[in-house]
Amino acid sequence: MWWYPRYNGTARLDGKTAIVTGSNTGIGKFTVLDFVKRGARVVMACRSVDKAEAAAKEIRDVTRDVQGAGTVRVVRLDLGSLASVRQCAQELLKTEDRIHLLINNAGIMACPQGKTEDGFETQFGVNHLGHFLFTCLLLPRIIRSAPARIVIVSSYAHVFGTMHFDDPYLEKSYSPSKAYAQSKLANVLFCNELARRLQGTGVTTYSLHPGIVKTELFRHTSDSYFRGVRAILNGVGALFFKTAEEGAQTTIYCAVDEKLADKTGLYYSDCKRKRASAKARDPEAARKLWSLSAELVGLEDWNPFTADDTAPPSWAAH
Repeated sequence: MWWYPRYNGTARLDGKTAIVTGSNTGIGKFTVLDFVKRGARVVMACRSVDKAEAAAKEIRDVTRDVQGAGTVRVVRLDLGSLASVRQCAQELLKTEDRIHLLINNAGIMACPQGKTEDGFETQFGVNHLGHFLFTCLLLPRIIRSAPARIVIVSSYAHVFGTMHFDDPYLEKSYSPSKAYAQSKLANVLFCNELARRLQGTGVTTYSLHPGIVKTELFRHTSDSYFRGVRAILNGVGALFFKTAEEGAQTTIYCAVDEKLADKTGLYYSDCKRKRASAKARDPEAARKLWSLSAELVGLEDWNPFTADDTAPPSWAAH
């Protein structure tokens, strides 16, 4: 739609390496396409290698005649499996000498109650914990590559979220929308705590709301809240959907805009800084979430901020 902002910055990414999770479709795919056009070496980290390879081929075809275009490759990453996260991170640490951009884009929404391979509530596990571990394992390499950026795709839904530290899997009171909102709040809190811990390293962090985008996220809409949203959006509300390309604009803005180089730990929407919810700005909740997350994924005894990036922890392959 003409009224949605489009990022028109011309910054190049020549010589830069970017990793984009969940990028075989939707806003992630258009993020990759933009980065390749800017000259980046882009790694598509996706659960389905076949779908990602097909998307990568499309991107190569589209950019074949673009002067200065970068390259794209695919690695497998299943954020619902800590073993897959560790394996993917290990591969990237072996093959990518520098990591300048990490875009935590992948996500699921409003799925029925379930658990990941490691026993976490599905949305909390995939949307937050998988990305938490993936980011931490890559952090030493990202820090060595500074200046670098970490962009986390959250959602306006974070304003409806509450961190249930005494029941993070919502076993006492589950609803798909409640779990989704908690996971999106976790995204913003993670961004904020990362920013605090990364001060002085040259690595900056950004969280964002991409807008209401018609993507595969809407394939799960099982509770009453999301059924109502889907009914509205499939009716007259469909006129106000962003396309996937429009939805990618704020991600691209946060990743490449030169004016944001000295900004960190902030929240964005429609290519502008916005004020996140009060719960998302609570530093104590951010620290508490970090501690809980580190415990759940087995990172309590490893410090990614001081670790040698040439020697990833031996347990990471387990």
